[in-house]
Amino acid sequence: MLLKIPDVLTPAELDTMREVLRDALWEDGRATAGGQAVQVKNNEQLPLRGKEEQALQPIVLAALSRHAGFYAAALPRRALPPMFNRYGGATNTYGNHIDKAIRFIPDSTQRLRADISCTLFLSDPQDYDGGELVIEDSCGPQQVKLAAGSLVLYPAGAVHRVEPVTRGQRLASVVWIESMVRSAEQRRLLYDMDRAIVRLREREGSSDESVALAGTYHNLLRMWADA
Repeated sequence: MLLKIPDVLTPAELDTMREVLRDALWEDGRATAGGQAVQVKNNEQLPLRGKEEQALQPIVLAALSRHAGFYAAALPRRALPPMFNRYGGATNTYGNHIDKAIRFIPDSTQRLRADISCTLFLSDPQDYDGGELVIEDSCGPQQVKLAAGSLVLYPAGAVHRVEPVTRGQRLASVVWIESMVRSAEQRRLLYDMDRAIVRLREREGSSDESVALAGTYHNLLRMWADA
């Protein structure tokens, strides 16, 4: 499922993050790339566990945790600490790649299965040219370039790339999610049902039909989820 979610960050949160990023020191993004990705990755990122990254990670995680639409789509069990990247100048692109399926949780021996990739845009689209996130979907390549503070969620196993940035700078945060529901098809069914329940309740309140549908949703979640 490819889903665009607007206004994940508040304007105040976005201003705070930009202030931190304005004076940050960046390093070669290839430092965290795997054997295949290192050949096509040409961007910059905040140093892992650096002071800037540690200051910004709680803001992103808090924004995700309070967003009902994100929770309904991802059904997150665990998330890796967000990373932050920059594209522009001579380090301006990331070629076709697939995100690693298994990732180590920093400062631990625990591993996380990356089911879902998330890109949170931190730059306004008019501030840079190019930089589209292109995700290979069953309906063909999907180009994504969202307003600052908005997020796109997509399968971690999808081939994707970032087109060259030819003017300005593109700032973003990336997060990988292990979902309680491993199957993408099951997550899609649950998401569609959740949205239908929300619309039904908005129109009719807590009717017998909305209660019954919510019961079916939770019974399916009970059947499929690994909490």
